[in-house]
Amino acid sequence: MEYQVDATGLKCPEPVMMLHAAIRKASSGDVVCLAATDPSTQRDVAKFCDFLGHELLEHHQDGTGFLYRVKKAG
Repeated sequence: MEYQVDATGLKCPEPVMMLHAAIRKASSGDVVCLAATDPSTQRDVAKFCDFLGHELLEHHQDGTGFLYRVKKAG
């Protein structure tokens, strides 16, 4: 299953808090997609994944912000 989290326009720490809430609701192996505009998410999402053992599947920047795909750890 894939979850969508729209954190566009929000500043740190809200995007990572929203990601964390979605990850908690997800099952092992599910993917959470986070859309954000705060540049600090580039650092924060990677650290969040490293710390909790989730897999950062994708991270890219487009004209309006950043997109992350995170797979929940088993």
